[in-house]
This record gives sequence, structure tokens and C-alpha cells, in this order.
Amino acid sequence: MLRRGQTPAALLFLAPFLITTAVFFFYAFGRAIYYSFTDFNLFNDPRLIGVKPYADVLGDPSFRRALANSLVFAVITTTLQTVGALLMAVALNTRIRGMGFFRSAWYMPSITSSVVITLIFLWLFQRRGVANYLITQWQAFQPLILTFLGVLAAAQVAQVLWERSRRLPAGWLDPALAATSALLAVAVTAALAWTGVVAAREVPPFNYQYFADRWISVGGVRVLSVPMLVVIIQNTFTTIPTLMLFFLAGLQNIPGALYEAADIDGATPWQKLTRVTVPMLRPVTFYVITVGLIGTMQMFDQVAVIGSAAPGDTLITLAYYVYSNTFKAGAAPVNMASAGAIILALIILVMVAAQRRFFPSEAP
Repeated sequence: MLRRGQTPAALLFLAPFLITTAVFFFYAFGRAIYYSFTDFNLFNDPRLIGVKPYADVLGDPSFRRALANSLVFAVITTTLQTVGALLMAVALNTRIRGMGFFRSAWYMPSITSSVVITLIFLWLFQRRGVANYLITQWQAFQPLILTFLGVLAAAQVAQVLWERSRRLPAGWLDPALAATSALLAVAVTAALAWTGVVAAREVPPFNYQYFADRWISVGGVRVLSVPMLVVIIQNTFTTIPTLMLFFLAGLQNIPGALYEAADIDGATPWQKLTRVTVPMLRPVTFYVITVGLIGTMQMFDQVAVIGSAAPGDTLITLAYYVYSNTFKAGAAPVNMASAGAIILALIILVMVAAQRRFFPSEAP
């Protein structure tokens, strides 16, 4: 709390930030709103024409497709990122030898250039890429894999039931019993393969085109394209480690007495996660979701790098729509200011909705 006489000094130190924010955000935002109701295109004097630019933007099929793609991408990616980051943070919030190495290794995707990662994913998901190769190998060795999994499950169930019949505690995922079951499954599968009972089969190469005009439809409505699904996988893979750091910092601030009380009450690991960890991480979760939604609503670089490798409508987003239309023919079309205003309004609505969800009593 500031004491009397300290306010001028505080404002003096805050002046560079406040002036920068006022000029490059509030003033720029106000000018964009004004231009969104004019025919200004960087070369003429602005002339008010009302809501026609907004009608032009909303009537553009490419804008509606970009809006739908951005919303679907933001919701799915943010959900996957948040859940994955939380689970990764919980897994890394343990004190075992070598944990520093694993934390550093799992963080590597976040410090790699997004352009490089995009090129790698283009290679992975091309027609003769790693993804199709792995699916081909799965189809070829499916009999052996299913045999191994079946013997593994049967051996684990038999061992657990045997231990419990002797009144000994044994969980279904007991690591010692699982190791024994795995060794037995390997031996049985190898024996069946050697005798020719089970063997790999000849299958044609899997030849799926991931960057084609393919869609996941619901009720005949195109919801998510397959190329956008690839970008969702990539974005989730590269962003989870960064968001994991926020959850990890939050986990280390949760009092250990809460977990001790949960252990005394006989809580399971799942109950401790849902009844202790998740509620205590509510402020961190709000921040992670807000940052994730803002970032995904502005997604641009992956679409720009992929470019013509996929049909335009399958990957176009709001940010790429504004970019491609603004720099086309060297002048900004009339409707780009209104498109920017719509994007900013969506981001603000998302932030307000997230705040109301996590802090209902503090929402404006």
C-alpha cells in the first residue's frame, strides 16, 4: 500500500509503461475502431460509411471460415494444452534422482523455433512420412502386438487374483507384478511367433493424405479439417512445456499439510488431484487458459509456413485472413479494420468469460 506522498514517485516510475500503453494500445485501438467505420485504405482520407465494412467482412465466406477455424482451434488446443500441462506438472513435481534432466528435456520443444517444428511436422505427416509408416507397421505387426497385450492382461489379472486370494495387498497396476506379466507375455509371444502360430502379415503401405481437403463433420457441417488437426497436435506439443512451468510453480506453493490430511482421510491419488490440487490451482489455471486462448486466437506462423501445402480454407485463421488481405496488391482493403475490431472483441469476450468462470465473485 502506498503511503502519503509516494503516489507521484510511483507514477513517475510507471510513466514509461503507462505512456507506451496509452500510445500503442489505447490510442491505436481507438483509431482502429474509428477506421472500421470508414473507407480508409492507407492512401485516401477516411470517410465515414457506417457499418458497411462490418457487413462486408461478415458476408465474406473466407472470413466466416477463418472465424470458425479459429474458434475450434482455440477451444480444442487450449483444452488439450491445459490438461496436458497440468498432468505433466504433477508428474514432474516429484523429488527423484535425475528429475532436473527430465524437466529440461521436456521443456525443449518450447524453445525450438516454431518454423522448424512446423517443417518437421510437415515431414512427419507427408504421404510417405513417419506417421503413415508407423500406422503401416502397426497394421503389419498387429497380430503380435495384440497377442502380447492379451497375454500381458491375462497374466496380470491372474497374478493379482492369486495374491488377493492369499490375503495379500495387490493393485491392478502393481509394478512388480506388471514386470513379471510383461516377461511372460514376451516369452509366450516369441514362442507363438517361432512356431508360426502368430506372425506379421503383409499389408499395403498406409497412404493417407493429411494435408488434403478432408474434414471432420458433425451433422453435415464441417467442423474441423484434418490439416488443422495436425496443427493442433503440433501446437499442443510445443506449448504444453511452457504452460507446465506455471502449474509447476503453483504446485510447489500448495501446503503439504493438505495432502497429509488427504492421506489420513484415505484419499486416492485421483481424489487428491481433483479435490486438492485442481481447486488450489484455480488462479494458475485461469492464467493458463487466458494465455492459451489469446495465443490460439492469434495463431499465424504455422499457417504461413504450411502455405500452399494444404488447401486455403482448411487452415485459414483470423490472423492469416487479415495478413493475406492486408498485403494483397499492396493496400489494405476497407474491411480489414473491422475484421481487426471483431478479432479484438472476441479476445476480450474470451478473457471476460474465463474470469467469470474462475472468479465469479470478482468478475466485473
